[in-house]
Amino acid sequence: MSRLSIRNLDVSLEGQKILSDVSFDISSGRLVGLIGPNGAGKSILLKSILGVIDKNAGEITLDGRDISYWPLKHRARKISYAAQGAPVHWPLTVGHLVSLGRIPHLSPWQSTTHEDQILTLEAMKKTNVEHLSMRITTSLSGGERARVMLARAIVTEAEFLLADEPIESLDPYHQIQILNILKELTKNGHGVLLIIHDLNFAQKYCDELILLDKGKIVASGKPSDVLSDKNLQKTYKIKARRFDKDGDNFIIADKLLNSE
Repeated sequence: MSRLSIRNLDVSLEGQKILSDVSFDISSGRLVGLIGPNGAGKSILLKSILGVIDKNAGEITLDGRDISYWPLKHRARKISYAAQGAPVHWPLTVGHLVSLGRIPHLSPWQSTTHEDQILTLEAMKKTNVEHLSMRITTSLSGGERARVMLARAIVTEAEFLLADEPIESLDPYHQIQILNILKELTKNGHGVLLIIHDLNFAQKYCDELILLDKGKIVASGKPSDVLSDKNLQKTYKIKARRFDKDGDNFIIADKLLNSE
């Protein structure tokens, strides 16, 4: 079983502490949801794991070895990333853009193989963008682009996928579709770390939740434990109502609390 471990992670930007003493694990076969208020440091955490943002202190290890041990190309085979609202500046077709996810598996100057092309098509089918394969990516809507970027992350076949709000700009059909895809990835042995704001989807799909607030982990573990009234009041400053239907528990933000 592969494991991505974060220990005592501290991150500062422009002299301001963003993350403080953050520690958790992501194991293969698990869908871990990262939740918390806006500005809690969730996206910075993902970028720190990827090495895009330098850490001040702490340790990030992949299968027991420091992340810096792995050459960049090999690291890209291990960890893929679907960025939030990722802008696309080049007039590439969707099919070409998704196929770029296979680059970590290719030698320098090597063209994609027939197998790569099959994997690219399968990833586009999974995310329901195969009909867009000849469209220029810069012409897509935000929701279409989000699904294309997820397809690019999936086609890498990395052991771990970090996804920054992949359902945020999608309609309800595609939200459920993407969450089902991520859940299926974990059933096939991949580990997924997902930033998500919808608490009902978080508790329905995630095996574990990490609640981040002001750069610190407030709670982690089973969704039912993390999404307690106490934690929601402390971090989101809301009072929630709950009800059960067909075996599912639903959370509705009912009242704002004093933010002081």
